Amino acid sequence: MKPETAAFFAKAREFLDRAPALLAQDFTDDAGRAAYLAGFHAAQALLFEKLGRTPKTHSGVQSEFARSVKDEPTIDQAVRAFLGRTYNLKAIADYETGPGSKVTPAQAAEAIAAARAFVVAIFDLIADDTVR
Repeated sequence: MKPETAAFFAKAREFLDRAPALLAQDFTDDAGRAAYLAGFHAAQALLFEKLGRTPKTHSGVQSEFARSVKDEPTIDQAVRAFLGRTYNLKAIADYETGPGSKVTPAQAAEAIAAARAFVVAIFDLIADDTVR
């Protein structure tokens, strides 16, 4: 694993560790955002490992990630959909106002569980490729 890849995983782990504590303190917007960012950094790890670079935008990472795993049999649909689905929580937390502009505890808890599965799947994929 490249050092940059490991650094992206370390950042993913920080957000993954932070998210449940934020949820426990009822900072649901922050917990949902942290879950997304954990996955975002894991996706960057995969892209850096495969391409030697990462896109500079969220949409660029999401698009390039989708292209990178489209034919990967070990990545299931839930993992493929994670970034797009949880980016919506980040958007709610960062940009929305008024009614419906809050990430619910259930949404945050679901996103944290999905982020954990996403990060593990990406780590396993990279570790498997590194062995080959």
